[in-house]
Amino acid sequence: MFQINENYQKLPGSYLFSTIAEKVAAFTKVNPDKPVIRLGIGDVTQPIAPAIIAAMHKAVDEMAEAGSFHGYAPDLGYEFLRTAIVQNDYEPNNCGIHADEVFISDGAKSDSSNIQEIFSTGCKIAVTDPVYPVYIDSNVMAGRCGTYDAAAQMWSNVVYMPCTKENGFVPDFPKEAPDLIYLCIPNNPTGTALTKSQLQDWVDYANQNGAAIIYDAAYEAYIHEPDVPHSIYECKGAKNCAIEIRSFSKNAGFTGVRLGFTVVPKELSCGGVSLHAMWARRHGTKYNGAPYIIQRAGEAAYSKEGKEQLKCQVAAYMKNAAAIKKGLQADGYEVFGGVNAPYIWMKTPGHMTSWEFFDYLLEHANVVGTPGSGFGPSGEGYFRLTAFGSYENTTAALERIHAI
Repeated sequence: MFQINENYQKLPGSYLFSTIAEKVAAFTKVNPDKPVIRLGIGDVTQPIAPAIIAAMHKAVDEMAEAGSFHGYAPDLGYEFLRTAIVQNDYEPNNCGIHADEVFISDGAKSDSSNIQEIFSTGCKIAVTDPVYPVYIDSNVMAGRCGTYDAAAQMWSNVVYMPCTKENGFVPDFPKEAPDLIYLCIPNNPTGTALTKSQLQDWVDYANQNGAAIIYDAAYEAYIHEPDVPHSIYECKGAKNCAIEIRSFSKNAGFTGVRLGFTVVPKELSCGGVSLHAMWARRHGTKYNGAPYIIQRAGEAAYSKEGKEQLKCQVAAYMKNAAAIKKGLQADGYEVFGGVNAPYIWMKTPGHMTSWEFFDYLLEHANVVGTPGSGFGPSGEGYFRLTAFGSYENTTAALERIHAI
C-alpha cells in the first residue's frame, strides 16, 4: 500500500492567508452591504507598466510567426533577461555576479520554498521571528523542523531569532549556530531593514560558522535609505555563503504574471560540491522555465521607460505607506516600518491579541490586515498592514480606523 509524506500532517492548520480569506469570505457573506477594504495580503493593485505591456504584446506577436516562435526556455532562463538583471541589479553595486549565476523562475515564493531541496534534511534552520511562513512550512514538509509545540507556536528543531521592539526588529546572532539562515531584507512582515554594516556582520557570522544564508530580497525596490544595501553581494565574502532570491512581483506588479530569479554564485560550495551545479540540476529537472513572453516582459522592466514607470509605481505605494504610518500614529498607535518596505507593523491596542484585533478591525471598520501571530510567536501583539492598495482605499481605511 502506498504511503504519504507524514511531514505534511505536522503542519498546523491552513496557510495563514488561506485562513484570512476564509474569515473575510464568511464576513462578506453575512454582511453584503459592508464593503471590505483589504490591506492584508501583499498583492499589488496598479496595472502593469505601459513599457512592459508593449513588450508583452510584441512577444505575443513573435509567438505567432514560425521564424520567431519560442518553445521551451533555456534551463537558466533566456540570456537577454539574465544579462539585463546583472547589468542593472548587480554591476552598479560592484557585486561581481555573472549572468550564468542567475536562474530565472516563476517567483520568489517558489524559489524560497524549493531551495531547501539542495540541502540535507539534517540541516538546522534559523529564521527571524516573526517570519514569512513559507520558509518554515517548506522545511516542515521536508522533515527538517521536528515537532510543533502549539502552545509556544514553535518547532523543536528550528532556531528562532526574535525581532522585537527591544532590538529594533533586527535579529541577534543565535546562541546555537544553525546550518541555514533565512533573512528577508527589507523584512516581511516588520518592514525593517539592515544597514550594510549589520548585513556584513551576518555574512561574517555565516562564513565563520559554515552556514548558508538564504537571502530574500523581494522588496529591494522599496529601499530608500542610502546605508541599506540592495544586494547581499555588496558585502565581502557573501558569494561564499549566500543565495539571493528576488521577485518581479512587488517592483513590477507581476503577482499575476509570475517571474523571479535566484542567484547562486559559483564560489558557493560544501565539501567540494558546487551548490550552483546542484541548483542547476534541480532547476533543469523540475522546471520548464518561465514563458518567453513573460521573460521579455521582465527585460522591459529594465528599459529606460520601464524603470521610470516602475519608479513611479513604487513611489505611489510608499506614499500609501507614509499615509498609513502618519495616520495611525496620529490616532495613538505604535507603528513601525513603512520606510524601506511597503509594510506597516503596528502594536495592537490594549491587551488585544493579533487575531482579536483582526476580528475587531473587520467587524467595526471593515478593514482587513494580517495578524502578527501568523508570522510566528514574536508576532503576537502586532498587526501588519500593506501599502499595496489604491491611495483612495488607503485613506478610506484610515478614516474608518480613526472612527472606531
